[in-house]
Amino acid sequence: MPTNQLTKLAVPVGIVAIVVMLVVPLPAVVLDLLIALNITAALLVLMTAMFVHKPLDFAAFPSILLVMTLFRLALNVSATRLVLLHGQAGKVIDTFGHFVVGGSLIVGLIVFSILLIIQFVVITNGAGRVAEVGARFTLDAMPGKQMAIDADLNSGLIDEDEARRRRAEVHAEADFYGAMDGASKFVKGDAIAAIIITLVNLIGGFAVGVGQMGMPFSDAITTYSLLSVGDGLVSQIPALLLSVATGLVVTRSVSEQDMGSDIVRQITSNQMPLRIAGFGALGLCVIPGLPKLPFIVAGGLMLILSTRAPKPGAEVEKAALEAPVVSADTPELLAAEIQVDPLGLELSADMVDLVDTSRGGDLLDRVRALRRKIATDLGIVAPPVRTRDNLMLPSQTYAIMLFGIEVARGEAPSGTVLAIGDYLGSLPGQPTQEPVFGLEAKWIPAELRSQAELGGATVVDRASVITTHLAEIITQYAGRLLGREDVRMLTDVVKRTHPVVVEELTPAQLSLGEIQRVLQTLLDEGVSIRDLVRIFEALSLRATRTKELDPLVEAARTALGAAIAAPYLVDKTLHVITLDPQLEQRILESLRPGEAGQTIALDLDTSQALMNNLGQHVVNVENQNLRPVLVCAPQLRAPLRRLVHPIVPRLAVLSYQELSGAEQIRSEGVVTADRQLANR
Repeated sequence: MPTNQLTKLAVPVGIVAIVVMLVVPLPAVVLDLLIALNITAALLVLMTAMFVHKPLDFAAFPSILLVMTLFRLALNVSATRLVLLHGQAGKVIDTFGHFVVGGSLIVGLIVFSILLIIQFVVITNGAGRVAEVGARFTLDAMPGKQMAIDADLNSGLIDEDEARRRRAEVHAEADFYGAMDGASKFVKGDAIAAIIITLVNLIGGFAVGVGQMGMPFSDAITTYSLLSVGDGLVSQIPALLLSVATGLVVTRSVSEQDMGSDIVRQITSNQMPLRIAGFGALGLCVIPGLPKLPFIVAGGLMLILSTRAPKPGAEVEKAALEAPVVSADTPELLAAEIQVDPLGLELSADMVDLVDTSRGGDLLDRVRALRRKIATDLGIVAPPVRTRDNLMLPSQTYAIMLFGIEVARGEAPSGTVLAIGDYLGSLPGQPTQEPVFGLEAKWIPAELRSQAELGGATVVDRASVITTHLAEIITQYAGRLLGREDVRMLTDVVKRTHPVVVEELTPAQLSLGEIQRVLQTLLDEGVSIRDLVRIFEALSLRATRTKELDPLVEAARTALGAAIAAPYLVDKTLHVITLDPQLEQRILESLRPGEAGQTIALDLDTSQALMNNLGQHVVNVENQNLRPVLVCAPQLRAPLRRLVHPIVPRLAVLSYQELSGAEQIRSEGVVTADRQLANR
């Protein structure tokens, strides 16, 4: 059988054997062997507890404590059976009953009682209290530790794997101290069981020896009582070792060294305490009647150790001398201080409950999920969102930061939910507007959520409002968030599966900077760049003729085709607004080249009439709960969007070539430049 299989079976088989020992009699030779194994195992556990660096390194200790306690009780039962049936229980118990306590029942009972007092009153009670307090403090500190891990993850200081490892360690620590709180009760129960078993053995031995065997009273005491005391001493020695191990584990703090090294280093790390202890021991020699030699030896040893201990502050001075002098204004430190987080979320002091997991706050988890959703929807990896509190913000307020500049702000009062709908007048609360779409809404008490939903309102919790607002900001500024390094990373991802596409495009035809400008423009226009393969293929074909931005963007949009029109479909129907042919021809004739691409140079009256007419059509279509798009010729799309976007930012401008994804196209109006029509 392989070694790993033996390891898996060893503990289950051992526990079954322990249970069998409670029922099946054991020969004296086997009992001697198991008692020796019990004492040795307890000593091994004690040494292991002393040499671990932190309690979690011995995470199996609570289970070991239970198994060892059960094993020791099984040995007590087997020994009691042999003592009462045969008047003997092996060499080990006999030796402890006669040699260790000098064959005296009184001495044996006194030694046994002292061991019980040491274990039960001193060590077990103290270890149980420490385990209880440790478990309570560990559980109370869990939310803070998890928040710190989430904050480090969101700020980019650690990656997902490190965060997962730290969370597992926090949970393991809580589980360990919780288990130790319960395991300490095993030790206390074992001490009580030892008292009861010894008393039962004493009384049972007298009864069996005198009543059943017909032995004289003195012989019964000599035979049974000493064996009972010997059995008690044999069981209390490993029990005492495990109690000490329990105390060492629950009082162990995290360190880079074992306990012995820590104790010696910390006690001998200062001269003054050693010298005071040494001179104090020597001073006791002047008391008449006290032996001089022991105190002289103890005091001299302390003084010798004090000569080898460092002076107070010597280690700090040495570390300061050895440490390299770092100037506060080095370029590296200054560069680290002036770095700006691309994305930030600041909360007022009374909104910290949203990130406190102990109070049900899950905002940090939602922000992480939002990054995954952004990657799925837009095809970019959004930078980590640095979440922090800001005492300067008004109460119940959050702010969204972009490269250190506030770009949006909202409110989320504690104990409320956001109800969105048209009939909210009967509900108490604070009127407001939904931050993304500007819909009429009201912050209502959380307990009125069901009532608002029955009234037809859409109810959203505070964390969802903030997350949705943050998603809108990321989508709106996705182009600015796409950096050169991000483009390099995305290009490398495509290269793993489509190396020819990337090698043909860059750097032979387009640089990373030129590719970045195209991708940023697509994102600014609300186009997902997930399908980078088709985008790169279209760019490589178009780049052979021109490297101007507008033609490259149009080539990429044409390649994406149906994916661009898909978000605006309603029941597979695209609702479009078109341009009057005469107006479209005038716009074509008015195109002028510029640094940012072609622009439309219409006269002021025509432009105003165009925008007024277009605005009317958009409002009419949106009142029907539809999403209209403006459709025009491909060569007009980019300059027309530049004209329309500042006035009607929610309106998408598509070219005729991008309508292939719609099964039906429904015209919702024709835009003209007639001032009379526009003013109606």
